[in-house]
Amino acid sequence: MAAVEPSTEQQIHIGPRVRALREAMDLSLRDLAERSGVSAPMLSQVERGETSPTLAVASRIAAGLDLRLSQLLRLDEGGSVMVVRAAHRRRDVRDGHEVEVLTPPLPGQRSELSRHVLAPGAATGGAGDPPMHEPGSREVALVESGRLVLHIDGEATPLDAGDTVTFDADLPHHFSNPGPDEAVFLAVLSAGLRRS
Repeated sequence: MAAVEPSTEQQIHIGPRVRALREAMDLSLRDLAERSGVSAPMLSQVERGETSPTLAVASRIAAGLDLRLSQLLRLDEGGSVMVVRAAHRRRDVRDGHEVEVLTPPLPGQRSELSRHVLAPGAATGGAGDPPMHEPGSREVALVESGRLVLHIDGEATPLDAGDTVTFDADLPHHFSNPGPDEAVFLAVLSAGLRRS
């Protein structure tokens, strides 16, 4: 019996990458299933390496992860330089807080650069929010324009345009914009660098 060429339905092995990307986006299997149209049991089998998705299924998984298929398959990673084009930034807007993640969602990545825009009176969170970053995380923020207040562990630190602040991001914290104008800041989150 002659072997059949896989052509466009070639089987591919992306399980560990799918799992790492899903977890980096804080998505459950059910969340990714809803976003991609691929069932949660199928996604689980793919992540565990029990099955390899066809290119058509992999394309739907990529879309659920806000990626192009070539990004999921790492076809865009031709060398040591990776570019996130402005049109492909991961964006989220809620309650007067717009955030854009400027770094690619790579498995094992230990730092992330993001750009935040806060409307007047808006905040990135609230006083009762639990820490959202893993133990040992550090954050550096640069205020590009406007005024901010960093609320961390019960203390408030005012910040003006041009100021940079570094803090332990595993403590309860959020930024607020007390000014009459929009505030813009860049933040670099480094995971688990502090030794306790």
